Amino acid sequence: MTGKVRDRAVFATVSSPYYAYLLALFVGVMLISNITATKGVVLFDDWLHLSLGPIQLDGLVTDGAFYLFPLAYVLGDVISEVYGFRAMRRAILTGFVVSLLASICFWLTIELPAAEFYEGQEAFRTVAGVVPQFLLAGLAGYLAGEFLNSLVLVKMKERAGERHLWARLLGSTVVGEFADTLVFCSIAATALGISTWGDFVNYTIVGFVWKTLVEMVIMPLTYLVVGWLKKREPTYQDALRESRSDNSDVL
Repeated sequence: MTGKVRDRAVFATVSSPYYAYLLALFVGVMLISNITATKGVVLFDDWLHLSLGPIQLDGLVTDGAFYLFPLAYVLGDVISEVYGFRAMRRAILTGFVVSLLASICFWLTIELPAAEFYEGQEAFRTVAGVVPQFLLAGLAGYLAGEFLNSLVLVKMKERAGERHLWARLLGSTVVGEFADTLVFCSIAATALGISTWGDFVNYTIVGFVWKTLVEMVIMPLTYLVVGWLKKREPTYQDALRESRSDNSDVL
C-alpha cells in the first residue's frame, strides 16, 4: 500500500542543556519585565494622533517592558516548537512561581523598617511595590496567554509537522496575545482609572495590536533561533529521523 503520509510532529527531550538555558532566559525575561513595566512610557506623541470610533490615540501609551515582554512569547514559541507543550508548561509554571516569589519578597522588603541612613525607601516602594490588583492581572494574563500560545502552536504542529512554521507562529501569537491582553486589561482597568467601555476597548485593542505587531516584526529572529536549535539539538534530530523512517516504511 502506498500513499502520501503526513509528517508527524516531533519534539526534543528536556534533558538537553539547551532547554535549561531557554528556561532560565524565559524566567529572567518575565522577572525583568515585571520591574521595567512599572515605568509609564509614551511613544510617538509628536505625530501619532488617531480617532477611529472608540479608539483614540495621542501617542502610544505603554510601559517600560514593551520591548521586552514580546521576547517572552518568542521564547515560548521556540520552546513549544522544539520541546513541546509539556516542556513549555513546565517553563510557564516555573515563571509563575518565580514571579510570585519575587512579588512576595519585594513586599516583605518594603515592609521591613528602613535604617535611618537609608534614603531610598519611597523610591524603592514606587518601583518594586506590589499593587495586588496589578499582580493578579499580570499573573492571570501571563498564564492565559502563554498556555494558549503554546497549546495553539503545538496543536497546529501536530497537524502540519515541520511545514508552515510561519502559520504556527502567527496563529499562536494572535491567540496568546489577545488572551493575555484581554485578561490583564479586564482585571487591571479599574486600578488604572478606566471607567468607560470606550476607554476599555481602546486600552485593550491598542495593547493587543501593539504587542502582536512587535512579535510579528521579530518573527524572522524566531525563525533563525528555531532553525538553529533544531539542527543542534541531538534529540530533535533523532526524533526527526525516526519520523521520516516510519513514513518511509509505510510508503
